[in-house]
Amino acid sequence: MSIEIKIPSIGESITEVTLTTWLKEDGDFVEEGDILCEIESDKATVELPAEESGVLKRNAEEGAELEIGAVIGSLEPGEGAAPKKEATKDSGANESSAQESSSGSSSSGGDSTGDKNYPSPAARKIMAEKGLDAGDVHGTGKDGRITKSDAMGAEKSQPKKESTAPAPSQAIAAQSPEVGGERVIRREKMSRLRKTIANRLTEAKNSTAMLTTFNEIDMHWIMELRKKYKEQFKEKHEIGLGFMSLFTKACTIALKEVPGVNAMLDGEEMVFHDYADVGIAVSTPKGLVVPVIRNAEALNLAQIEKEIKRLALKGRDGKLTLDEMSGGTFTITNGGVFGSMLSTPIINIPQSGILGMHNIVERPVAINGQVVVHPVMYVALSYDHRIVDGKESVTFLYRVKELIEDPARMLLDV
Repeated sequence: MSIEIKIPSIGESITEVTLTTWLKEDGDFVEEGDILCEIESDKATVELPAEESGVLKRNAEEGAELEIGAVIGSLEPGEGAAPKKEATKDSGANESSAQESSSGSSSSGGDSTGDKNYPSPAARKIMAEKGLDAGDVHGTGKDGRITKSDAMGAEKSQPKKESTAPAPSQAIAAQSPEVGGERVIRREKMSRLRKTIANRLTEAKNSTAMLTTFNEIDMHWIMELRKKYKEQFKEKHEIGLGFMSLFTKACTIALKEVPGVNAMLDGEEMVFHDYADVGIAVSTPKGLVVPVIRNAEALNLAQIEKEIKRLALKGRDGKLTLDEMSGGTFTITNGGVFGSMLSTPIINIPQSGILGMHNIVERPVAINGQVVVHPVMYVALSYDHRIVDGKESVTFLYRVKELIEDPARMLLDV
């Protein structure tokens, strides 16, 4: 008795998925637990395992959009793989034959041995002395015959030569550099994840009063602290100390002091949170995902680093669950890892704030009246102006700046 393979329920709000990849061929024998295919929802990619052993029969094609509960195949009891069908060949593929083409030769301008365009004996002598041939002299005699005067006239004027100057269109083409290779256009269907990202970003731009404020942070002191203790930190906690955990910790402190940045709108009500579930934007081969660090305000730097690493690895492998990507109250994105100097990040709705980090570049800064070269990072806070006022946004970003430039403040809570 065959066993139907159905699309399972993978979340309350998800009604459709895309069958992205079959990992087993039609007719393959699969063992219980083998991964049959990958299905993609609005949030994540999920692997579908075989519930029983048997021979796979596929009923759905890759790229098909399917509803939850749809049957995509079955498992037939048996052992070994079903014989694969041989590809048929087109018997008429070699029936074409080349046809012999023939063309007749046509003469233009008359026979060179006739009277037309043929020089007289006197004209021939003059033309030989000047190195001219019949094509260089215009004959004015009967039937176009070249006369002595025609040859003399050709002698006195410049010989008619074939013009080597290119036509205007050719001259323009000659100026254009030659480009090697082919000009290829490739089209790809948007994945369900990419369509979801596009829709959410467009909705964020159209449905919020989004504004961005900027500041710069002198990274000298935090880099010196990290350089001094990174080996001891790694030896004790078995993980490296990065800037993301320090910025996450600084943001959780600033969110307590400016709670509007950690709030969201629900109809005509503002919802405030006394905790900080911080989303960390992670770039994956299939698109941007934002896993959430729960209660980041209660974690130390080592715990934040370990959670960031765990979620980032799951995101790149497509293993994140819906619960791990939902419910954030604030988001941090770091375009600096790709070399971005400055950007205006888009709010991850329904949140009201997102912090954008950027690359670290040495720049001249004034310290106690002296100009010195320090590593500097530009930071940006995009916020929903319906909830957060300009004063609050600037206060939040300046508080983050203070905590990073003087990291002892995080330890002393000042």
